[in-house]
Amino acid sequence: MSYLIAANWKMYKTVGETLEYLEVFLPAVKDLMKIDIMIAPSFTALSSASIKLDAAKKEGEYNVKLGAQNMYYMDKGAFTGEISPIMLTELEVEYVILGHSERRHIFGEKDDLINKKVISAIEHGLRPILCVGETLEEREQGKTLSVVEKQIRNGLAGVEKDMAFIDIAYEPVWAIGTGVNATPEQAQEVHMFIRSLINEMSKGNDEKTRILYGGSVNENNARDLIKEPNIDGFLVGSASLDPNRFYKIITEVMEV
Repeated sequence: MSYLIAANWKMYKTVGETLEYLEVFLPAVKDLMKIDIMIAPSFTALSSASIKLDAAKKEGEYNVKLGAQNMYYMDKGAFTGEISPIMLTELEVEYVILGHSERRHIFGEKDDLINKKVISAIEHGLRPILCVGETLEEREQGKTLSVVEKQIRNGLAGVEKDMAFIDIAYEPVWAIGTGVNATPEQAQEVHMFIRSLINEMSKGNDEKTRILYGGSVNENNARDLIKEPNIDGFLVGSASLDPNRFYKIITEVMEV
């Protein structure tokens, strides 16, 4: 199972800035086929990024996939401001981030809605990255594992048999964009719990499910984190906005 290093650009980078980034980044990762790389730009930049990636892959070997930061679960309809799975697959998007803490805590998304999105993504051939994690208050109350378990059981209800087509990202909310890092030991504790949980839920059909860590990952802590046995990659936020920093994270993983 290959590591997955995923970039979540959030609401950053215009179309022009996305293309400038790829001009720098793609040559650096040419022929790096042992690690899966995913970039999730803004919705407005997906089309241009898709065209750019297609052109690059005609000239060389690239293991860079395109991802979306969210989607709605319906194919079409009167849902102002939403993006459907068929709109994503048309652009050759392969991954979709679902249940990110910012979607949960800023936009009020609940487990039942996230579950519908996960089911829809799988039905349309998209690989969901289900994000789970606790707030600082929940951690201080000793609720980390119970919160994570609830989010996973609810988010993956009805797709237990499809676990091989799903990745999970553990993102402690208190460590996202704060500069406060979970220690490798803290991350490993939760990742080990998640591995045990999904193994039980899927009856062992989780060998292709990667458990990513996301929470102020950068080029300075990536190596120590990836050494932990149940960390299968990263969901990188701010550090992925600089192509050189993101490439450095990738090389740190490759050197372990």
